[in-house]
Amino acid sequence: MVPYMVPHEYMSDFQKLYEKAKASAANLRFDEACKLARLAGFIGSESKKKGKGSHVWFRHPKANDPTFRGLNFQKMKDGKAKPYQVRQLLNAIDDYGLATEE
Repeated sequence: MVPYMVPHEYMSDFQKLYEKAKASAANLRFDEACKLARLAGFIGSESKKKGKGSHVWFRHPKANDPTFRGLNFQKMKDGKAKPYQVRQLLNAIDDYGLATEE
């Protein structure tokens, strides 16, 4: 039995990025990871460090768990997000029930 698939043009931006990240965390660009986090309700703040690179920290208002300190994204040289950070984002989305359609 083939599962019903929603045509791509009817999917929301969140759903498109969420499915892309789940399919391959290694192929998600840094900008796409930041957009997915923001679409899921995370609030980001950029912090530029001296030298190379930048970091973006994300927190979520629903994340009241004291062990969850937030998400940190870093851009790799090829413009992609680090795969383990994408997996952390996906886990947070799933753990806090942020993937539900409104």
